[in-house]
Amino acid sequence: MSAKIIDGKIIAGEIYREIEAELQELKSKGITPNLTVVLVGDDPASQVYVGMKQKACEKHGLGSETICLPKETSEKELLQLVEKLNNDPAVHGILVQLPVPKHINSKKVIDAIKPEKDVDGLHPINRGRLAVGDNCFIPCTPAGVQQMLIRSGIKTEGQHVVVVGRSSLVGLPFALIMMQKKEGANATVTVCHTGSGDLKRYTKEADILVAAAGKANVITADMVKPGCVIIDVGTNRVDDPTAKRGYRLTGDVDFENVKEIAGTISPVPGGVGPMTIVMLLKNTIKAAKQLSA
Repeated sequence: MSAKIIDGKIIAGEIYREIEAELQELKSKGITPNLTVVLVGDDPASQVYVGMKQKACEKHGLGSETICLPKETSEKELLQLVEKLNNDPAVHGILVQLPVPKHINSKKVIDAIKPEKDVDGLHPINRGRLAVGDNCFIPCTPAGVQQMLIRSGIKTEGQHVVVVGRSSLVGLPFALIMMQKKEGANATVTVCHTGSGDLKRYTKEADILVAAAGKANVITADMVKPGCVIIDVGTNRVDDPTAKRGYRLTGDVDFENVKEIAGTISPVPGGVGPMTIVMLLKNTIKAAKQLSA
């Protein structure tokens, strides 16, 4: 029997309805949460992501501005812009879309964003607070994955969570979230990466498997324990001459075959993607509330 599908669009819709009340309360005080996204260069995938973020803000009543800079923009110019946004009281959330061109040190840029405006949750202060379980901005994708589990009624306490991928955007923060003694967490966590060797050895033991490797179909049916919960974070372009655009999107999981083994699975697209966007808006509203307190 095929696995139960976790629909990220439906869950994101629930969260949008919940944050509507917070948004209206802020607006009644004359405050409109405002997100400014900075895009350097013309990376096609980044342009798509930024467009989705701006559309979501406009649709749900948040202020939104996208600042597009040429790929030749210097590191100094970008840092000056970040400082300007830091000091602008009308800007509540700042997000510099990654990756930035190679001549720019992304760590310097992230470190320059004020922690209280770092709605992507990547500043070292927010990362440190996450590690010890303090109030902070949690990176949007792992925060969204946790909500998918909670709102789907999936038990995490005492479960073995295996995360494939250790990136600062997804794998590492999600592992930190799952280890905390809190609702929707308190799990035993294994993080796999390129140095893990026999990946199947670990994934076969997972009660909950989160695939965030950034490689199409790296998780196959023989690597999954029957009844396992699988969250697919990957978004990969695969050439497909039959598709309108000449390609299709696929995750890190061989969905068609794995769904016959797993108990629950998230699709790509329509799984984690919508959750990332709604958690970004939720973080922006949180920033506006904290900055106006």
